[in-house]
Amino acid sequence: QVQLVESGGGLVQPGGSLRLSCAASGSILRLYAMGWHRQAPGKQRELVAVITGGGSTNYADSVKGRFIISRDNAKNTVYLQMNSLKPEDTAVYYCNARLADLSFWGQGTQVTVSA
Repeated sequence: QVQLVESGGGLVQPGGSLRLSCAASGSILRLYAMGWHRQAPGKQRELVAVITGGGSTNYADSVKGRFIISRDNAKNTVYLQMNSLKPEDTAVYYCNARLADLSFWGQGTQVTVSA
């Protein structure tokens, strides 16, 4: 079992930055592929970024060049650095841990980009 707790969301102006954190407990984080997903009102949840246990990363086209996913296995924490934020980045952001057929989700953190 893995417990995930996101933090770092909030209100930011367009062009601003936020860093989300996802603290994991209950298992060895380095074994899991970790991802950030988001869900905007009226839309399906979508993958934003993923990082494997070995450190390989992949990003949605909409955030490439603006967002950076990273992990600190010693702290059992995954981060999402979000730069040059746009109003269309407004959503609830969820952390996900995946290993084989196991998948765990955090409760989500709201990110609102507005002037």
